[in-house]
Amino acid sequence: MLPPGILLIDKPGGLTSHDVVARTRRAFGTRKVGHAGTLDPMATGLLVLGIEGATRLLTYIVGADKTYTATIRLGASTTTDDADGEELSRAEADALAAVTSERIAAGVEALTGAIAQVPSSVSAIKVDGRRAYERVRAGEEVALAARQVTVSRFEVLAQREAGDGIDLDVIVDCSSGTYIRALARDLGAGLGVGGHLTALRRTRVGGFSLSDAVGIDDLDGATTLTPAQAAARVMPVLEVSQDEARDLRHGKRLHGQAGRLTASEVAAIDPDGALVGIVEARGADIKSAMNMPEVQE
Repeated sequence: MLPPGILLIDKPGGLTSHDVVARTRRAFGTRKVGHAGTLDPMATGLLVLGIEGATRLLTYIVGADKTYTATIRLGASTTTDDADGEELSRAEADALAAVTSERIAAGVEALTGAIAQVPSSVSAIKVDGRRAYERVRAGEEVALAARQVTVSRFEVLAQREAGDGIDLDVIVDCSSGTYIRALARDLGAGLGVGGHLTALRRTRVGGFSLSDAVGIDDLDGATTLTPAQAAARVMPVLEVSQDEARDLRHGKRLHGQAGRLTASEVAAIDPDGALVGIVEARGADIKSAMNMPEVQE
């Protein structure tokens, strides 16, 4: 039986996240592959995949904070808030000339911290059971509600003229659910010139780094993280004895042990280094919120 694991992929541009999952299924010879958060076809970078029983961990990874590098083009807005969309408006030369580094810095600061963000209309958010982007492509008007997100870092790394626009290379640390396209859109709108993304690359998901990822053409023989290694990158670890591991696997509680937990979700790891599951406090006790399937030798 194929052992469960977490695979880190450097997704190239032009492929959907589903394309990457399909290629991984073929390479590993299993249908049981899932991912912890999509990347648009235009975007590149870190895609976290779960294989076999490790797909159970994806629920606990998908909500992790993330880091992106991106290029924002100021001077035009598009239907998709990125370069793949149709142009909606283009700024006049005098409006663009009035965009100073100081105004850009102020606009970036206004979009940093806890903000209410309206997701891009071509997001994967479901509206009455259908993805927003499907409705947009069908010619429907889509209005999404603002969501509270946290942008802990929004930093301009470089600024340069780009034809009849201004390009900003930026790095963003943000909470799950933050749309970088929406940051580009809102920054351009705030400056009165419009804005959209021309490049996007995800470099970190929680404790997983792009530097550890493999290319899509290197799937054969690719090394995966064990469930225990992966869980330890996204949450605290609780080392349990063999007896405690057995009880947790059988659905029993560890009575009066909740004080051992340092977070709401903790990875329980047995003396052999195997992930028993994710545990939580229930009153004064510890109980399993999710148990990993035991690998049969």
